[in-house]
Parts: sequence; structure tokens; C-alpha cells
Amino acid sequence: MTTESDLDLARNVIRIERNALEQLETGLDESIEKAADLIMATDRHVIVAGVGKSGHIAQKIAASLASTGTPSFFLHPTEASHGDLGMIVPGSVVIAISYSGESRELVDLLRYCRSNAIPVISMTRAPESTLGRYSDVRLLLPSVAEACPNGLAPTSSTTMSLALGDALTIVLMARRGFSREEFGFRHPGGKLGRSLQTAGDYVAARTDDLPSVPSNAAVEEVILAISEGRKGCAAVLDPSGLMVGMVTDGDLRRAMLAGKLSADAASIMTESPRTISPEERMSTVIKRLTEHRISNAFVVEDGRPVGIVDMKDLLAEGYV
Repeated sequence: MTTESDLDLARNVIRIERNALEQLETGLDESIEKAADLIMATDRHVIVAGVGKSGHIAQKIAASLASTGTPSFFLHPTEASHGDLGMIVPGSVVIAISYSGESRELVDLLRYCRSNAIPVISMTRAPESTLGRYSDVRLLLPSVAEACPNGLAPTSSTTMSLALGDALTIVLMARRGFSREEFGFRHPGGKLGRSLQTAGDYVAARTDDLPSVPSNAAVEEVILAISEGRKGCAAVLDPSGLMVGMVTDGDLRRAMLAGKLSADAASIMTESPRTISPEERMSTVIKRLTEHRISNAFVVEDGRPVGIVDMKDLLAEGYV
């Protein structure tokens, strides 16, 4: 059971880290512009390195850079000393993170960079430390108390490093004019990536048979096509394969009530139904289907249906 003292302690941790971030913001200077200049000037990878908790932060920063237009990867300093220094090629830029600036695992990496004219951007509180001296650009962190009661566990320091990495990432995004669409292309497995997918790409990746019937099909044939298609509808095609209408479950019920069970598909279909262009983003498609309370619609290219978008499928697949 949570006690009041636990709650007070937790709030104090957040307060300490918030204060650290405020000091970081106040102390931020043109060095972040110089860091961005170095990175923008290279067509090679940005390598982010750190050990311990700083290593975890470095991995996140590398991932954020890579997903926002700056090719980047994480390099563990210990592995670097055992052959992975070969990953750093001329033209690369290294971001090294160490709050104290004296992480001994970084020394081999820093010497290698110095010997091969590889620029180093540091995140440290100590400009005169080993890391600070080996750096071309120093992104200085303020000296603050850790939120740990013993003043030992990295808390405030890692929060500041993470925020500073995010700040650099966003500066680079802005300089590159990195768009929402480009972000989505790098996140095809996420909801944003799926929403930025085009309807044409969506249906091209599907293997479902397209429920359709000729315009002169009997109602029995229409019922069979709708049942087999499992979408609650079927496209109606003219002799040349152009879509001239659509029959839904609702159209079938209305035909039954009107005694039209002996009619053909053209007689019971909905003419000029709402359709989807292959170029439309899925976010736009979902918005239109939702606003008009439509459960599905055909993707039509040059007058011919090439696929179908169904809200039940979108819900099951995480698009909605």
C-alpha cells in the first residue's frame, strides 16, 4: 500500500529532475548549433556511445536520430575496444555521453577519433575532463544533485542527457525539413506509419479476393458473392469491368422487402457509391469512412475496383 511518505519521495524525485531540466534549458548555448553543423556536414553515420545508464540513453538518442532523418547507430565503448572501432569511418561524427567525463571505457574510442580526425560531440558536466578535452563540441550539462537519496544512482543526469539528445534531434529535424510523411515511412509498423500509407499500398499488400459481380448477375449470385467476400458488399461491374455500383447487405434487405428477389444486380445496387482513390492516405480514408458512417468502400483506379477497405479489418490491424 502506498504511503504518504512514498508519495512525497516520488514527487521530490520529479521535482529534482524538473529543476535539473530548468538549469539545462537556462545554460543551453550556441554549442548545440555547432553540434548540428557538424552532423549536417557529414553524409556518414552519427555514432552515439556511452556506458552504463548513459549507454541506455545513447541507444535511445541513436534510435531517435535514425528515425528522424539522421543515419545513426549506438556503439558500445567496450566492444569498440575489441574491434568495433572499425565501424567508425572517416567522415563519421561521434556523440559520446559521460556525466563525469571520466568513463574509462571511452578512452580507446576517444583516442581513435583523435588519431583519425573523427569529430566528437560530448555530453558531460566537466569540460576539463578526459571526454571534454577530446571533444570538438561540448554540450555541457549543469552540475546538479541526483534524485537518488544517496546521490549515486544516475537520475537527474540521465534525464538531462535524454532531453539534450531530444533537443539536438529536433534541431536536426527542423534543419532537414523532415516531414510527417518521411517519419511515417520510417515507422511502417506503427500506427502513424500505417495512417500515412496510401490506400493503393494498403490493398496491394492484401490477398483477399475482391467481391464483385456483373451488372446482370441474379440476386442469388449477388448473395453468394457477398457471403464469400465476407465484407458485407460486392462491387457491380459493367461488361468492360468498370465499377457502376455496389450492392450491400442493406441493399439486399431492401430488395427483399420490395419483392425484387428475381431482379439483377443493376436493379438493386447503390449507384455512384463513395469510392477511394489509390493515392489517398489511410488517415484520410479512415476519417471519411468514420464521418460518413461507412463500414467499407472500394479502392477504384481508372474506374476499376482494385481493392476494398473495411473498417473491421482496420480495427483488427491497428489502423484505428
